[in-house]
Amino acid sequence: MTSRKFAPLAGLALGLLVDPAFAEDNAAVELDAISVTADTYESATGSVEGYRATRSASATKTDTALRDIPQAISVIPATVLKDLGSTNVERALEFAGGVSKQNNFGGLTLYEYSVRGFTTSEFYQDGFSANRGYPSTPDAANIERIEVLKGPAASLYGRGDPGGTVNIVTKKPQAEAFTTIQASAGSWDRYRTAIDINTPLDSEGSVLSRINLAVEDNQSFRDHVQSKRVFVAPSLSWQLDPDTSLLVESEFVRHSSTFDRGIVAPNNRWSGVSRSTFLGEPNDGDIRNHNNRLQATLEHHLNDAWKLRLASHYKQGSLWGDASESLKLNTDGHTVNRRYRERSTGWHDSITQLELRGLFDIGSWQHELLIGTEYEDYRKKERVTTITGSPYAIDIYKPVYGQPKPNGDRSGTDLFEHVKSQALNLQDQIVFTDRLRGMIGARVEHFEQRTDDYARNHVKSRQTHDALTQRAGLLYQLTPQVGVFANASTSFKPNNGLDAGGKSFKPEEGVGYEAGIKSELFDDRLSTTLAVFHIEKENVLAVDPGADTRRAIGKARSQGFDLQLSGQLTDAVRVIGAFAYIDAEVTKGDKTIPTGSRILGVAKRSGSLLGVYEFQDGLLRGSDLGAAFTYVGDRSGEAGSNFELPAYHTVDLLAHYKASDNVTVGLNLNNLFDEKYYERSYSNYWVNPGEPRNLTVSLTLNL
Repeated sequence: MTSRKFAPLAGLALGLLVDPAFAEDNAAVELDAISVTADTYESATGSVEGYRATRSASATKTDTALRDIPQAISVIPATVLKDLGSTNVERALEFAGGVSKQNNFGGLTLYEYSVRGFTTSEFYQDGFSANRGYPSTPDAANIERIEVLKGPAASLYGRGDPGGTVNIVTKKPQAEAFTTIQASAGSWDRYRTAIDINTPLDSEGSVLSRINLAVEDNQSFRDHVQSKRVFVAPSLSWQLDPDTSLLVESEFVRHSSTFDRGIVAPNNRWSGVSRSTFLGEPNDGDIRNHNNRLQATLEHHLNDAWKLRLASHYKQGSLWGDASESLKLNTDGHTVNRRYRERSTGWHDSITQLELRGLFDIGSWQHELLIGTEYEDYRKKERVTTITGSPYAIDIYKPVYGQPKPNGDRSGTDLFEHVKSQALNLQDQIVFTDRLRGMIGARVEHFEQRTDDYARNHVKSRQTHDALTQRAGLLYQLTPQVGVFANASTSFKPNNGLDAGGKSFKPEEGVGYEAGIKSELFDDRLSTTLAVFHIEKENVLAVDPGADTRRAIGKARSQGFDLQLSGQLTDAVRVIGAFAYIDAEVTKGDKTIPTGSRILGVAKRSGSLLGVYEFQDGLLRGSDLGAAFTYVGDRSGEAGSNFELPAYHTVDLLAHYKASDNVTVGLNLNNLFDEKYYERSYSNYWVNPGEPRNLTVSLTLNL
């Protein structure tokens, strides 16, 4: 259906692309316009000087200048997390514009977030889907940059949501040897040590190795809540010959934490419940989440213009543990019912990609063609047992722990899910003139989904779908510093699980339109992108918090604009920031989630700004001072209800003292004014409060 909606606009874009009038009176453009040379350009997968990235591979799967891509893209370099003294990916996403926090699965994972109003659990690592199952939150120790591609990206990546796609670019082995050690300690007994060791393994520099390690042991401002993590990420690159290279990457994560659903807002009001109050049971133990990833990429240059890429990705994970979870408030107004849940989940995901990329001319037009195929095999076994029966309530103001566990009725889910997909995608980036560029893409995907529900007497559901997703965009360079762009694209995503009748949900489909302006200001020191958008999605699933079930509610729409900026204003001042206005609502609902309801967790207005001043000379040369400001407007706190999370803003301060070329001491003071705020919720009985004022001290050694 969305493909039919998109066809007229795609036809118009394609008509423009083949209209020779656009090439009139313009000389042929040299091939260099879309080629990449490492000596001249920043690498799309490498580090970023300061905050301003100039190239990206997330939007095209080719190394392309951001200014030449007819789509809004936010790049948040690892420098941002380093300056903020944070290891939280969600913290970085605050500077992407239009990204909202959603359900984090009791604090275990980067489970859900929304981009431009639409919630997703999809995220990618180096172009591979990394969200299958319940993966642990990506660790900052191995992150080079985080890139947010705004709008639908299904024609490139396959099934996904229309609001946007997050791709995490991991650290790669480098030619020069180095070792970096960072240790930090913070409020509430939070400790972390990270080591980054890069070592060439031969004298010619053809074999390089790198290993990133991190160990965490954290308490929390939340009573009885803690987490531990061990992260190891070895990687190896090998230049087999001048035309052929092999990159092998891996990750091993061992994470355990208290399952914490947050606090309660009685009768949709904030009535004195402490933000530190834990409503589970301390003796439940931790939920454990183990993940292993192995990835290999072989690239071969057939000649100067054509390159072949073969890559394979394998990820395996497991999650298990028990927890007590709060439910609706009792009529007495001060106790909340709870349930006890036992979880056991295992999954593995195998993805193989084969791509051919090439440069060629047709007349005066330059083309960069990408032809790709992908095969995926994903399997998950999930069992969640809910135990109710005996009274298992807790006082939300004065909790008393140590109650006997319920020993009554046992219910829940016991599912096996198997998804196989094959896809073919085509993309062409075209240089028509020195001012006009275009991009068209399409992907054909076939997927088979099998779901076995053992909790419902082994109910089986099978569905098979074929999807065509498309995108087209144009960018016109008004001046060397200012370009305007427009694009349209479609999305497609199968819905997991079964409805109340034991049937598979229909896939979600979306269509998005975007137009904007990109500019390079202050002698190319500051990059900005301002974009307006309109997105529609159908076959949308919604969760009924009362029944804890999912169902299709129909359609939703999101529209608005977002602004991103990043750059080096002077040699001493670097900035990154964003602002978004998002009007997102249900356009076809039901009795529980009516038409016109706001989409859960999406603020109409949100913004952020981080600025750092670095001393250029004197005793403080290389040291810096900075501040970060974040604003999030009021949001719906429960789908279909009048419960809202109030707006909030926070101010953070930072400073780094460079004692020598090899030693840096950092200080981060977060939530300077001790703002009391609520960063996300699922309902009025699952509300996650934000952190109070806190301090982190760090020491970095470069060896």
